[in-house]
Amino acid sequence: MDRLNERWSMLKSDTSDRIEDLIHRLKLSEIYAEKEEEARMKRIILTVLAVIGAIAAVAGIAFAVYKFMSKDYLEDYEDDFDDDFLIEEGPEEPFQEQVAEDAPAEPASAKA
Repeated sequence: MDRLNERWSMLKSDTSDRIEDLIHRLKLSEIYAEKEEEARMKRIILTVLAVIGAIAAVAGIAFAVYKFMSKDYLEDYEDDFDDDFLIEEGPEEPFQEQVAEDAPAEPASAKA
């Protein structure tokens, strides 16, 4: 009978150790699954940002090439624009204020 009790207590302790080990494994697997989900979400976000960055880079390069290759239509008009503002050289006349002929030379209050 002692052998049976001894055997039973050994089985009981072994079983409880296995159950505890199983519980720890389940907890670890849940933690691992959560971390795996977080890592998956980070990869998705990183991929989306990388695609957006690549599209922006290609668009920027395309715009720069377009601006470099496109003809500058203002070159034809720059010469005409400069000609309008050229001042002909000649004697400079001082600025004289033109007085209207109908206006009196002095105000009325000054005569009195």
